[in-house]
Amino acid sequence: MIISRTPFRVSFFGGGTDYPAWYREHGGAVISASINKYCYITCRYLPPYHNFKYLIRYYKREEAQAVDEIQHPAVRACLKFMELEGGVDIVHHADVPARSGLGSSSTFTVGLLHALYALKHEMPSKRQLAIEAIHIEQDLIKENVGSQDQTNAAFGGLNRIDFGGAQEIIVKPLILRPEILERLQQHIMLFFSGHARTASDIAKEQISNIPNKRPDLRQMMQIVDEAQKVLLDKHDRLADFGRLLHEQWLIKRGLSSQITNSDIDAIYDAGIKAGAYGGKLLGAGGGGFMLLFAPPERQPAIRAALRTLLQVPVRFDFLGSQIVYFHKDEVT
Repeated sequence: MIISRTPFRVSFFGGGTDYPAWYREHGGAVISASINKYCYITCRYLPPYHNFKYLIRYYKREEAQAVDEIQHPAVRACLKFMELEGGVDIVHHADVPARSGLGSSSTFTVGLLHALYALKHEMPSKRQLAIEAIHIEQDLIKENVGSQDQTNAAFGGLNRIDFGGAQEIIVKPLILRPEILERLQQHIMLFFSGHARTASDIAKEQISNIPNKRPDLRQMMQIVDEAQKVLLDKHDRLADFGRLLHEQWLIKRGLSSQITNSDIDAIYDAGIKAGAYGGKLLGAGGGGFMLLFAPPERQPAIRAALRTLLQVPVRFDFLGSQIVYFHKDEVT
């Protein structure tokens, strides 16, 4: 039996420039971090006592005789890609709900790939996991997804990720002074809006709008450079980091008509009025988690203003996808 643990992520800057439709022509860049909320995949060869070959349990239960009968698109595609011999039993658990803006679908794909490799007694590199998960989601499943979520899930940490060129992805860990890193994490507030959404549907419109949004996307890439300088400055400039988040959110909300709505705007405005420097809706938009960025002394007022919403405390994860349990089954 194998158990993989793969982190979800928060994206700070550059989201939207990680779509291949943009970065293969213009390049792309994001600043994002993996967090200590995880997707767990339990995987084993299915014992030969059943009248089916594949057993998959997530929010649904599936029993199938052939891979092509499996309804879950990522499971079906990963099993085909890995060319496993023998039946498989797969169980999914997660610390946060699906479709909430934390990269859950890509985290699932990376975690499942990692577990299946371990089942075959193979050890892929973090880069291999990221590149293959991107291929599965974008080329095999044909999802409208970018390339940062898979990369964050595989690598872990606080990173600048550049997209495009021969290497496709370049991960550059941001090495902050310890006190700045601690303060950065203390400034992050995550509130669940209560609304789930399908990111691929929202991203489809955003991707189709790329030819008309080139100035906005270029400006978002410039903000990535500015934010990196702020983080690496020897002085504490986290207020500037928050203001850049606000500036980017004003740009991002115009990339698609589906990114925000009146409920999301009300949450964001309440947070800003209560003292947040800035923030953004995580993921493609439409719902999920709202990130607000505020110093600890202002946070009680923000919690009071958003008291009807669930706040989820997070810290960064620096390990990326891991195999946390391995046991050789006697019956395979």
